Amino acid sequence: MTVAFTFPGQGSQAVGMGKSLADAFPQARAVFDEVDAALSQKLSTLMFEGPEDQLTLTANAQPALMAVSLAVVRVLEAEAGLDLGKDAAFVAGHSLGEYSALAAAGSLSITDTAKLLRIRGDAMQKAVAPGQGAMAALLGLEFDAAAAIAAEAAQGEVCQAANDNGGGQVVVSGAKAAVERAGEIAKAKGARRAVMLAVSAPFHCALMQPAADAMAAALSGVVVLPPKAPLVANVHAAAITDPETIRKGLVEQVTGTVRWRESVAFMAAQGVDLFFELGSGKVLSGLVKRIADGAEGVAVGTPEDVAAFRTRLGR
Repeated sequence: MTVAFTFPGQGSQAVGMGKSLADAFPQARAVFDEVDAALSQKLSTLMFEGPEDQLTLTANAQPALMAVSLAVVRVLEAEAGLDLGKDAAFVAGHSLGEYSALAAAGSLSITDTAKLLRIRGDAMQKAVAPGQGAMAALLGLEFDAAAAIAAEAAQGEVCQAANDNGGGQVVVSGAKAAVERAGEIAKAKGARRAVMLAVSAPFHCALMQPAADAMAAALSGVVVLPPKAPLVANVHAAAITDPETIRKGLVEQVTGTVRWRESVAFMAAQGVDLFFELGSGKVLSGLVKRIADGAEGVAVGTPEDVAAFRTRLGR
């Protein structure tokens, strides 16, 4: 059994996330307190109680999802003897989840990660005026076909393949009219569905360049250490450990494609057959089954999941 640990991205947030962990484990409460202090905000109250529209705001959702993931990590370290340096062949995270992966692997401090994600969320939100950008999921097309459709739909505007999620799910991002054109072209070319996504900005495309610039500035002042386990980075879909390569990749991923299908396939090709998704939701666990034949995805986000994790690893 070879294990990788993955960390969810935006869209996995839900009111109430992390509360059962905080109620059951002091290690989880300590993480939430640290994030609250870093942001000078009771983000944990927003996570536990809502309102949902405030939690969904990019500037809140990003550090909140990281906080739940790191709470799970700290609980597993205390309750199951988790040591990412020994137990993980790789760590990886979907978009903002890459920051969670790095914090879990000791590359970034929790405080720095919370502050970086607040800057990232704010910058991504401000990069494009409301209503000017959009994202759409093209279902039933492989990546190359979806990328070609995005290029055809651009017509002088920005339209790019933003997320290669696997299982015939590719998200395109860019100017609203161009993304709408991509949806129509995709349906005409055999896509099962084209679904406009309820997002606040067009992430992972060239329109996010102002946010990438903001992250380059923010990351330049942060200590980045080699991770305890290799990071399979979104923009590389390959393992990296060099701090400067990690720093550069975190900037590049703001405008670059999240190569999740290739990332999971890379880990599976290196022998990973069990992917633990640490944090809120089960999105990545579901994608594992579509990408890597014979591999298993297991979500860990509640006290019950922690108990099952201990049983699974015999601890």
